[in-house]
Amino acid sequence: MLPADFVRFVHSHAARIGLPIDRIILGGDHLGPNPWRGLGAQAALDKAATMVGDYAAAGFTKIHLDTSMRCADDPPILSESVVASRAATLAVVAEKSAMEAGYCAPLYVIGTEVPVPGGESEELTAITPTNSADAHQTIVAHHAAFAEHGIADAIERIIALVVQPGVEFSNTNVALYNSCEAVELSSVLTAYPALVFEAHSTDYQPSKQLRELVQDGFAILKVGPELTFALRAALYALDEIAAIVVDETELLRHTMERLMVMFPKQWQHYCRGDENTKKMLRHYGYSDRIRYYWNAQPAIVAVEKLLTLLADNDIPKSLIAQFLPALHDRVLSGQIAARGRDLVKASISDVLARYRWATSG
Repeated sequence: MLPADFVRFVHSHAARIGLPIDRIILGGDHLGPNPWRGLGAQAALDKAATMVGDYAAAGFTKIHLDTSMRCADDPPILSESVVASRAATLAVVAEKSAMEAGYCAPLYVIGTEVPVPGGESEELTAITPTNSADAHQTIVAHHAAFAEHGIADAIERIIALVVQPGVEFSNTNVALYNSCEAVELSSVLTAYPALVFEAHSTDYQPSKQLRELVQDGFAILKVGPELTFALRAALYALDEIAAIVVDETELLRHTMERLMVMFPKQWQHYCRGDENTKKMLRHYGYSDRIRYYWNAQPAIVAVEKLLTLLADNDIPKSLIAQFLPALHDRVLSGQIAARGRDLVKASISDVLARYRWATSG
């Protein structure tokens, strides 16, 4: 989807469930030349500017400017001033596009030290938090670049800095947050009371670590694959139940396996090893590469068939205890209906509940 398409998509779902539009914040993530880094810097930045303009014109109000990646004709390492100047160039476009479309001026997230989008492909060892001096330099460089590009007033709308707090996940393991190792980094915020840190790849962090992240100034917690991992886990649990209660033989996971094997682009660079290992990882890996396949028509049909099979009668509670044990108590007490759709939604909501608890003070 283009940005305007996504806005229509989100707003249509909001209207369907009665969610007021003013409760939705639309954010563009990693906006910069990354998709075109095989081109020269100017060509890539021109395309990135068009993209950022489209986001701002569509009503996205939280813009993460990520210009840290090198393009085809760049030196091996980009200076902080070059990165900041490129970010400011994109911010100028965002300012103009938002104004012309009648939207409020955007809020900006800056930061050049970001994890790989989608998670690491290799098993992780220890993750070192961003150096505090580097974080300070990033802020100073972006403030200077915004002023040099004639948008000094937008400096006050830089609300967050993306840093590496020491968290990340790969397909097979999770690096947990260690508050003691991020003390020096957190101290940077004392000089910038209007700023918070934005932490990417916080998926699968335990509740305790999520709460500590927030307390240490990482007030924006990014999560994605863990939510779709919960979706997949619940659907596969229902798949197991369907095989028992209705003797279903054409299982959802068989459909998904065929899809992923037929179209391997979204998982092949993340799932490594022998054939059995690759099969396990494309279905069950933390990176949840299967999430890119749910909108394929065969997957849509298979999911709908599964949920329909389990919609007419309550699912036996003993099977919920077996395949969805985290939901069993609430099913018994009547908090969650023993129906497929309700169980899937509850599984996703349980992930969100950890984040809500972590950010609730």
